[in-house]
Amino acid sequence: MVVIKKLAEAAVQSSDIDKALYDKFNVKRGLRNADFTGVLVGLTNIGNVVGYEKDAEGNTIPVHGRLYYRGYEITDLTRGFQAEGRHGFEEISYLLLAGKLPTKEELAEFDAIIKVEQELPFSLSKNLILSLRGRNIMNMLARTVLGLYTLDKDAEDYSPENLVKQSISLIARFPVIVAYAYFAMRHSFQRRSMVIRHPRPDLSLAANFLYMLKGDKFTALEAEILDLALVLHAEHGGGNNSTFTTRVVSSAQTDTYSSIAAALGSLKGELHGGANMKVIGMMNDIKQNVKDWKDEAEVEAYLQKLLRKEGYDHSGKIYGIGHAIYTLSDPRCVLLKEKAGALAKEAGMEDEFNLYQAVERLAPEAFYKFKGGQRKTIAANVDFYSGFVYKCIGLPEELYTPIFAIARVPGWAAHRIEEVTSSSARIIRPAYKSVTNQRVYVPMQKR
Repeated sequence: MVVIKKLAEAAVQSSDIDKALYDKFNVKRGLRNADFTGVLVGLTNIGNVVGYEKDAEGNTIPVHGRLYYRGYEITDLTRGFQAEGRHGFEEISYLLLAGKLPTKEELAEFDAIIKVEQELPFSLSKNLILSLRGRNIMNMLARTVLGLYTLDKDAEDYSPENLVKQSISLIARFPVIVAYAYFAMRHSFQRRSMVIRHPRPDLSLAANFLYMLKGDKFTALEAEILDLALVLHAEHGGGNNSTFTTRVVSSAQTDTYSSIAAALGSLKGELHGGANMKVIGMMNDIKQNVKDWKDEAEVEAYLQKLLRKEGYDHSGKIYGIGHAIYTLSDPRCVLLKEKAGALAKEAGMEDEFNLYQAVERLAPEAFYKFKGGQRKTIAANVDFYSGFVYKCIGLPEELYTPIFAIARVPGWAAHRIEEVTSSSARIIRPAYKSVTNQRVYVPMQKR
């Protein structure tokens, strides 16, 4: 172990780069410009995220957030299928893949393919999920996705027809894989019962996921809000970490399963798909340390403690508040919050929901005071309420990030197809400048 420690110390020392060099060579750290806007690295027809505008002088003007799927505003899409009393994730998946909204007949045909593809091959579920169990469902999901490669005789076929076929199959199978992986994990490591339910052909993907987890013990409102959450997480432009990962790997002309497995590795990170878990942890900390949840002065005082790195994980962050692009509001958060109140009432969690609302309302002012009067436009993002919604539904925390993956696979698939089939596609290879001095080789006996 002494050798490992010495190697680790050497690795850290040799990895350190003077931050001043980034400014000297105009390096865009994190592919961000100096004003924190994203560096433009590509073009897409799929999604668009709007959180600010630029005036004639180039100044950033905060605006209420807008999210577009194939040119359709997310609020219009959700209002549309909700007004007709139906779930929308399958329709949104079709839109992201095809670039247009389906007719009633086209959606029915799409649904029929999904119903067939939901059934996992027995060898896959037995060997890669139920037998080869793991503690982390995201890792089990990535491993199973790679296993699907071995069962696909056309895995290396990059024709548009085959890419769409593979995409639909992954959209259909992700909820089943996640549900089975959860029960395998809890049976092995929590000594609880293993329950395997086959998906029902009469249920939507969202409702089927709840059925596989809870049997018939879920409400129509729970299924409706889970469907909404899937829709809101389905796509978020090409620059988010996991989608960009999909495009980078796909640009090398590798197979669909490898590119989606790589995206899962990205999404697993707590700075990306695991962010709602940080919100849950922070809110649990607030609930334990704030005696009167209705006392806004006490709530804000504890938010100041968080900012001073005196509470929760001592990071100085209020998780779920602020976003890289959105300024005045995150439309996904707005839409999810609209339904969260009714769900909280149904679940008997209204007091906790009110605490969430108080934190959302007080956090921007807490930031303002902490910064000494320096005003910065921030608002709650979708991660702030998504974990709370899943908690109201009764879903275990181990599933929060995998649910994000279930939702995002249509967006990943659409970006992969665009990357692979576009006439302007080329392998993505940005530059890294070496800042190491050249050295002369020293023979072993002289080192």
